[in-house]
Amino acid sequence: MNSIFVLFIPFLGTSLGSALVFLLKDKFDGRLQKLMLGFAAGVMVAASCWSLIIPALEMSDNLGKLAFIPSAIGLGLGFLFLLLLDSLVPHLHLNSDKPEGITNKKISKTMMLLLAVTMHNIPEGMAIGVIFASFISGNELISFASVLALCIGIAIQNIPEGAIISLPLKNAGNNKFKSFLYGCLSGIVEPIFALITLLMINFVEPLLPYFLSFAAGAMLYVVVEELIPEANTDEHSNIGTIGFAIGFIIMMILDVALG
Repeated sequence: MNSIFVLFIPFLGTSLGSALVFLLKDKFDGRLQKLMLGFAAGVMVAASCWSLIIPALEMSDNLGKLAFIPSAIGLGLGFLFLLLLDSLVPHLHLNSDKPEGITNKKISKTMMLLLAVTMHNIPEGMAIGVIFASFISGNELISFASVLALCIGIAIQNIPEGAIISLPLKNAGNNKFKSFLYGCLSGIVEPIFALITLLMINFVEPLLPYFLSFAAGAMLYVVVEELIPEANTDEHSNIGTIGFAIGFIIMMILDVALG
């Protein structure tokens, strides 16, 4: 199945962004970082709506006025899943020195920053896997173009995300290659979780509306808990809002034009 290689497109975006560590001498300008964080949030919200929640609702049409139930349950479970990860996994947010989760002094600041970005990428990988599983199961609501649109949209927002992880790692004292490698590793979880979802296709297929909404809920948790607050700290918060609008519009265009 040659089409399965689309699952690696988002990882390519992360790798390209991480490679900026070889081209840029210092960290991003604060305003550019806010723009990128807002952009990533916009892409994830649009992807959650157009690529995940709306198809989940359409798949539940047979329930009539109760068609919202699978999506509501899936969204809630997705939020709870990321809340649990956020509470347990030791991690460090961008521009913060206060660790979260179950902290351990043996875990370095670099590793905790890496774990934070890795957690962001888990729901994205699940989203890609679920929508691809919908496609190969023959669901008429999901086309290959829909899968491609989601993968391209996530890859675009992964480019700044890769840079946002690799550059601070370099500035923390790591060499360029090590920073690049860590940036890439933060994104490898996306194809891994996408493939895990595909291996569960016989279980996933009957519950597709729940799984699509679950992935959306997990993505929205990341947006509300981390991306938007980080894009709105200190001054120039309107730049993060502009980035959100650009990301949302681009993802919407991709989904409608390709899907």
